[in-house]
Amino acid sequence: MLPTASNAEEAVVHVMAARTGRWKGALSVHSWLVVKQKGADRYTRYDVVGWGTPVRVNAYAADARWYSNEPEIIHTARGGRAEKLILAFERAIFAYQYGERGDYVIWPGPNSNSFIAYLLDQVPESGWVLPANAVGRNWLGNGEWVRIDPNWRNIQVSLNGYAGIAMGARHGFEINFLGLVAGFGISKPAIKLPGFGDLTF
Repeated sequence: MLPTASNAEEAVVHVMAARTGRWKGALSVHSWLVVKQKGADRYTRYDVVGWGTPVRVNAYAADARWYSNEPEIIHTARGGRAEKLILAFERAIFAYQYGERGDYVIWPGPNSNSFIAYLLDQVPESGWVLPANAVGRNWLGNGEWVRIDPNWRNIQVSLNGYAGIAMGARHGFEINFLGLVAGFGISKPAIKLPGFGDLTF
């Protein structure tokens, strides 16, 4: 899916996701971040898993299947914008507080999707949010109930990931109950449905 180096001089960032395994796959995807620095000939992959040390770097190929499921690119940036996002994402990865053995909790979090959601919240200038079927993305952590983007264009309210709402430029309008999300997108028009994700139009 991802070329080794479509343009080695160009920086690239992708948020990717694939259906997860067993019964969870009916409801959720597993998401991860891949970046390629300017001048690099390969990608670096960051994701969280539920065994051993949660945060993994290049544990799998950038576009590897997840439980045999084909991944897709959810968001992408290239060039100068990608260079700025990579720096911001890597600072957020370094500051992530749930990277020790035993920190992973399959539901409501912290899990693989709450990790990527955390990165997107820390870098709101990306304008990105995970799809509705990324279960765990509404778990804020750190005892937070409310998270507001620095530009005040997005607000999330979450009762430890069990229930909550989100609204603004990034999330549109969402209702979260037990990790299942329904709502609609604004900046990227979509209907958001539990299990199905974001149905764009």
